[in-house]
Amino acid sequence: MKVPVPDEILPADRLGRVHFVGIGGAGLSGIARIMLARGITVSGSDGVDSPTLDALRALGATVHLGHAAAQVGDADTLVVSTAVREDNPEYLEAVRRGLRVLPRSAALAAVMADRRVVAVAGTHGKTTTTSLLTTALQVAGADPSYAIGGDLTATGLNAADGAGDLFVAEADESDGAFLHYAPYAAIVTNVEADHLDNWGTEEAYRAAFDEFADTLHPDGFLVCCVDDPGAAALAARQRAAGRRVVEVSAGAPGALAGVTLWSPGEHYLADALAALAAGVELGYDTDALVRGIASYTGTKRRMERKGEAGGVRVYDSYAHHPTEIAGDLQAARAIAGTGRVVVAFQPHLVSRTRIFGAQMGEALGAADEVVVLDVYLAREEADPEVTGAFVAAAVPLPAERVAYVASFDDVAGELAARARPGDLVLTLGAGTVTEIGPRVLELLG
Repeated sequence: MKVPVPDEILPADRLGRVHFVGIGGAGLSGIARIMLARGITVSGSDGVDSPTLDALRALGATVHLGHAAAQVGDADTLVVSTAVREDNPEYLEAVRRGLRVLPRSAALAAVMADRRVVAVAGTHGKTTTTSLLTTALQVAGADPSYAIGGDLTATGLNAADGAGDLFVAEADESDGAFLHYAPYAAIVTNVEADHLDNWGTEEAYRAAFDEFADTLHPDGFLVCCVDDPGAAALAARQRAAGRRVVEVSAGAPGALAGVTLWSPGEHYLADALAALAAGVELGYDTDALVRGIASYTGTKRRMERKGEAGGVRVYDSYAHHPTEIAGDLQAARAIAGTGRVVVAFQPHLVSRTRIFGAQMGEALGAADEVVVLDVYLAREEADPEVTGAFVAAAVPLPAERVAYVASFDDVAGELAARARPGDLVLTLGAGTVTEIGPRVLELLG
């Protein structure tokens, strides 16, 4: 459900009691955590229990499982995620009572009010780059507030309310949220067509990034990773318009030359360079920022090592776009060394699979063995003509090295049967495929 952003977004301390529908999600849980740290009364609901909900309860939130109108309680403001349906009883109760109803983007803008915001946008790499910049600034002494679309491996947190004046935020373009933040500065990692279910055309998607850049403070700056043609073109247009633009390229590592990063892969190097450039432009010491980047241990679900059993290493990553698949397979190949790469991929969204399914399959051809799951539906209805079989058919490998496994419960066994000592198993996708890795380790053990 897409809730309109109000014309005036109040600071968080003026929202009263806040109730989150879908409080366990990556976006809303971080905002709730920051509000709790500021003494705001927070409640919420979600469909299933999780460690995230336990953490929010420990911080003082009242959290319900399931959805019911009575759970809105005495809230003054309701915050909803895009996954919430229009018939949700808590949303309907808030409308009936005339409560303030905010989408995720407006709630994030509310907690960012009065802070100097650095927004990290791009088709790929937002979470990693936001995490890198946050870690680098912390080591450099900035103590920023931050909101990330994933949990930092080092702390297990996806958000915190820092004492400094900076707020580092992952800026999501999927539903246009990033157009409402008016940041001081921004990073754009890349601009490549995605989320066309919302934007309609590639041209409209790319134009949104110009609109986003136009919202930056006049005294601020824009960092672009110019290895990507879309980001390079954006940089050129913004510089021509008078914007202060900093360009970075993995081909010119600069101060990071010789630094060992948490993961191989040129795309991860580009993310680190963008974070370093932003920190320097903000006025922080280069050596301290480099130390912070070198100390970064990753973000959950971004080339995250899950363990090893039977001589097989298992990793998990969020990649769900052809470019992301290619990048993470490049990293996996470097980590695997002389071992093979065995990948399980879960396509995410029917609309994305319909548009990019053939390219997904082509990118998966960089692995040695490929298992494709069925499409993770998320907010869409199933389409019998758009399944994981469509992706599997496009993988350019011999038929015996590719399998379409429609039953989720059979995937771990298929991977364990294909893997042998020395191999690296990589689970890819933005859905429930992340649950497969531990099952593979159990079977191999």
